[in-house]
Amino acid sequence: MTDIRTVQLRRVRLPLVHEFQTSSHAKRFLEHILVTLTADDGSTGWGEIASPSGPFYSAETVESCWAVARDHLAPLVLKGSAFKIRGNQFARAGFDMAVWDLQSRAAGQSLAAALGGTRTSVEAGVSLGIEPTIDALLEQVAQRVGEGYRRVKLKIAPGWDVEPVRAVRAAFPTVALHVDANGVYTPGDLDIMKELDGFGLLMIEQPYAPRALAALADLQQRLSTPVCLDESIEELDDLDTALRLGSGRVLNIKVSRMGGLTAAVRAHDLAQEHGIPVWCGGMHEFGIGRAANVALSALPGFTLPSDVSGSDKYYARDVTTEPIVSVDGLVEVPTGPGLGYEPDLEFISAHTNDSLELHRS
Repeated sequence: MTDIRTVQLRRVRLPLVHEFQTSSHAKRFLEHILVTLTADDGSTGWGEIASPSGPFYSAETVESCWAVARDHLAPLVLKGSAFKIRGNQFARAGFDMAVWDLQSRAAGQSLAAALGGTRTSVEAGVSLGIEPTIDALLEQVAQRVGEGYRRVKLKIAPGWDVEPVRAVRAAFPTVALHVDANGVYTPGDLDIMKELDGFGLLMIEQPYAPRALAALADLQQRLSTPVCLDESIEELDDLDTALRLGSGRVLNIKVSRMGGLTAAVRAHDLAQEHGIPVWCGGMHEFGIGRAANVALSALPGFTLPSDVSGSDKYYARDVTTEPIVSVDGLVEVPTGPGLGYEPDLEFISAHTNDSLELHRS
């Protein structure tokens, strides 16, 4: 790894343009940690720790990631050591991303090319939260379909599942539609899963708890709709186990959940070996993390629309000088060095709640 002389951490908070409701909580603002690595020659690389604020999606939070980044990852990087710590995937992902950006910039190569990407544009899907009413949900779907998004994902939860999906499918009979449960159902909800199986869905994402791989395998055998794994896959060993059990037929690869681009590429390769289609999931990333998602989605195995929707879906203004834009459901893959998007330092500074700079001794 390139010798790093400085690590800078920034806690940046942005308002969402539309409240995003999941089964566990509502999001109006998001706070993520931006990582900047500066090498001895003055070159920089940027990464994003896109952890949730609370321990709802995973055990990590902004607070835990800040502590791990400050006390463990930054010191390891400044010593030139590999940042191999256990767990803490979100925190590791931000540093791994920054290293990829730094090294691909130094090579004058786009991040997508450095990762092995082959596409010049990627299909964008959009993720919609739980709305107050079905009519409000239909308005959101109509807006996003009108904007050209190639796939619509609906969050579901007990009490908000079959009827909203039925309404959306009736109003949009040909749209590529899938649902995401974030692991809130159990095998006792098999009847609901079977009802959802009748709506011609692209996939049912993470219906059961993350570690319930055997139960997910049993469910997949009972459904014609592919089960998609998300929270279940944090390590490559998880993916190997899921493949052996037959726990799903689609994989959501999230850079943050898997600990960085390095692991995400390996997961892509393993899934390709087994004929499993993949797509890139998102964590409402700011422009830094979103640019990394776009680059990853250029790899050949990403055959399904990914969560790389335009910045304006989430933020009135993003942290990059130019926003990521979706046109007719496609996002161009940058060809410039590194991430291909430049951080807007003035805007980032104005929205930074806390910052820390560590130097090599």
